[in-house]
Amino acid sequence: MKRGVVMAALAVMVGGLGCGGKEGTGPVAGDLKVQLTSPNSGADSAIVFTIASPTPLTSATPGAGLRLFAQPLGGTATRFVLVGRLMTSTTILTIGVADVNAVAQYSGSIGGVAQPNSVLRLLPGGYALSVTR
Repeated sequence: MKRGVVMAALAVMVGGLGCGGKEGTGPVAGDLKVQLTSPNSGADSAIVFTIASPTPLTSATPGAGLRLFAQPLGGTATRFVLVGRLMTSTTILTIGVADVNAVAQYSGSIGGVAQPNSVLRLLPGGYALSVTR
């Protein structure tokens, strides 16, 4: 009889741990930041890039002073064009995502960077994108 009571108590404790453990382990919708690393900070005026994501983006907002052109959101790869003065280590784009905890699954690739006179720069040439919380 005692053994049955002990086993039942253990089952309740283990079951309680499974149900009431850590909260917030599911997806958390929110925003991620896309930042540019550039050897020519402030000397470029346009960039074409693609954000790869595990699920479709929910929104896209350009950084301060930038104008955004984008294909419709909905796939797992979305192409963007930003026009304006591009500064290194600043947020050039804020993207809405279904799960900010999956930040490591988001990446950016640069297709082209243009100077103010519309001349394209050679890539990679020290350019990179990072996606962060």
